[in-house]
Amino acid sequence: MAPSGPVPVADKGLVRLMKESPVSGWDDAWKIGLTPWDSGDVQPALRDLILFNELDLPKAGRALVPGCGTGYDATFIASHLGLDALAIDISPTAVQAARDHFDRNPSAISGAKVTFEAIDFFELSVPDGQHFNLIYDHTFFVAIPPVRRCDWGKQISALLKPGGYLITLVFPLNLPVDEDGPPFFVKPEHYAEVLGEGWEKVLDKAPENSIPQRVGRERLVVYRKLL
Repeated sequence: MAPSGPVPVADKGLVRLMKESPVSGWDDAWKIGLTPWDSGDVQPALRDLILFNELDLPKAGRALVPGCGTGYDATFIASHLGLDALAIDISPTAVQAARDHFDRNPSAISGAKVTFEAIDFFELSVPDGQHFNLIYDHTFFVAIPPVRRCDWGKQISALLKPGGYLITLVFPLNLPVDEDGPPFFVKPEHYAEVLGEGWEKVLDKAPENSIPQRVGRERLVVYRKLL
C-alpha cells in the first residue's frame, strides 16, 4: 500500500525542545500540547490484533507499555486481554493526562487494571517472578536517540518473560534518513537488530486498518521471546 500525502517529517518545535533538554523536553511538550503522536484513540492495528485473535496472546499476567502518553492503548490491552498493565512515561504531565482519561471513561474500560507511573523506561526493574508477559511499543522506540536503541533491546529482554510477546507498531516509516528527530528514522528490521538472538517473529504485516494519515506509514511486527 503506497503512502498517501506528503512524507512525514519531525515537528520542528519538538525537535528544538528535545535538543534543549532531552529529558524535561518531553514534559514541556505535553504542557504546551505539542503532542503530534497522540491520535486521540486506540490504534486500529492494535485493536484488530487483539479483537480478531490473530495470535494467542497472553490472557493473564502483566503488560508493560513504555511511553504510554494518554494511555489509550494500555487501557485497551488491560480491558481486552485481562492483563495487569503498567503504563509508564517520562513525562509526569502525560501520566496525569492518562489517569484523567482513565477516570473519565469508566464504561469503556470496565475491569481494566492499569497503573500509570512517571518512570524512565531505562531505569525500570522488576523483582523475580514479576516480569512481563507482554510489552507493547508504539512511538517509543522511534522517540529515543538511535544510540540508545541497543539499550532498548537489552531492557526489553530483561523485562519480558520467556514465552512473552513484544508487539511493535512501527511508525512513522518513510522519514528522511538525515532528518533530525524525534521521531528518528526507522525501519522495521531495526527492532530485531537490537533485540539479538532468542526471538521468534510471529507476525509481520502492514495493518489492514490505519488512521488515515498513517496509511502506508506503519507496520505491525510481533515477536515472541524464546529464551
